[in-house]
Amino acid sequence: MNETLTAIAGCVPLATPTLSNEEAEATAELFAALGDPHRVKIVNLIVTSQAAVCVCNLTQPLGLAQPTVSHHMKKLVDAGLLEREQRGKWAFFSLNHEAVSKLAGLIDFEGDNR
Repeated sequence: MNETLTAIAGCVPLATPTLSNEEAEATAELFAALGDPHRVKIVNLIVTSQAAVCVCNLTQPLGLAQPTVSHHMKKLVDAGLLEREQRGKWAFFSLNHEAVSKLAGLIDFEGDNR
């Protein structure tokens, strides 16, 4: 398994009858990655973009310095929500669609487990 997908890969729907300690920890890590308003805004900017986004294009909309944006991007990549592609000296980020599908399933309280 890809190490950067650990958090998202270990998540199960919250409506699951029981969560193992590992599943609960992975799910908490995912929510922690989204627990910062700047990271939520980053995900929003990437979701609404037509193509992969360079970190250099996020500093102005976020009002943050490049090192701070890079820190937030690393947290989102480590959680498995974003994918990173190196193009020369610039890093471009896109949404990990598999992770987003899994994230949507996490909060499906109307599933078969009710």
